[in-house]
Amino acid sequence: MTSVVIAAHNEAAVIGQCLDSLLADARPGEFDVTVAANGCTDETVRVATARGVRVLDLPDPGKPGALNAGDAAAVGFPRVYLDADIMLSTDGLRALAAAATAPALAATARRDLDLTGRPLPVRAYFAVHRHLPALRTGLFGRGVIVLSEAGRARFDRFPDMVADDLFVDSLFTASEKRQVESVPSVVATPRRTRDLVRRLIRVRAGNAAMRAAAANGEIKTEVRAPGRSSWLKDVVLRRPWLAPAAVCYVAITVYAAAQAKRRPDTGWLRDDSTRQEGAHA
Repeated sequence: MTSVVIAAHNEAAVIGQCLDSLLADARPGEFDVTVAANGCTDETVRVATARGVRVLDLPDPGKPGALNAGDAAAVGFPRVYLDADIMLSTDGLRALAAAATAPALAATARRDLDLTGRPLPVRAYFAVHRHLPALRTGLFGRGVIVLSEAGRARFDRFPDMVADDLFVDSLFTASEKRQVESVPSVVATPRRTRDLVRRLIRVRAGNAAMRAAAANGEIKTEVRAPGRSSWLKDVVLRRPWLAPAAVCYVAITVYAAAQAKRRPDTGWLRDDSTRQEGAHA
C-alpha cells in the first residue's frame, strides 16, 4: 500500500484541494494518507479530517517533526512525501509510486511553474532558475518525493532542519533517482516579489545549515554543493537572450543570501501568497 505523508502548517486554504485531487479516483484502501498538522491555528485539521484521512494534530510547528510523526503513523511503501500546496492526481501518484522501483530508489515529478499573473521580477527570476541543471537532476523543488522501502531505509529520521528535500536528495546517486516526465508537479510561484525573497531566504538558510551539519558530521551524508556560478555558465552563456533576466535573478539571489546569513533561524518563513483562497483555482 502506498503511504502519503503531508506535513501541514496552516494549510486550510489548500489542503482540501490537495487531498481531493489525490484521492479523486483512488480505489478503497489503495492509499494510506497521513496529514501531520503541526502548530495550526486555522482550519487545517477540520478540513483534512473531513476527507477521511489520518490526521495528526501536533501542538508544535515544525516540518521535520511533522514528517517524523507522519512517518511513524504511515503503514506502507512506497512512501510519498507531499507538500500540501501541490495538486497531484490519483494517476500521477500511481505513476510516481511505480517509478520508485529498482534500480531507482527515489522518484519525483516533472517540475512545472505557474507564472500566471506574476510580476516581472518573479518571472525574470524563474526564467533563469528553471534552466538550472540541479533542478533537472535533483529531487528538490517539486514538492513531492517518493521513496521505496529500500530508499527509506537509507536514513532513520528527518534531521531537525528546514532543507528536508536537499537532505533526501543527498542520500541517492543520480542512477538511483528518477524523474517521471509524464507526471507534472505544478509549483505555484510567489505572487509578489517580496514573497519570492521570503521563500529564498528560508531556502538559502536551510541549505546552508544542512551543508554545515554535514561538514561537522552532525548528519552522515554528503550534501550536494551549491552551484553558485551555474546560472552563468549553464544558463545565460548558453541562452544569451536571458541576460536581462539574469540581472534580476542575481540581484534577488544575492540579497536573499545576505539576509539568510543575517537571520539563519528562519523557521517556517515561507511564501504565503500561494496559500490564499483561490490561489490554486
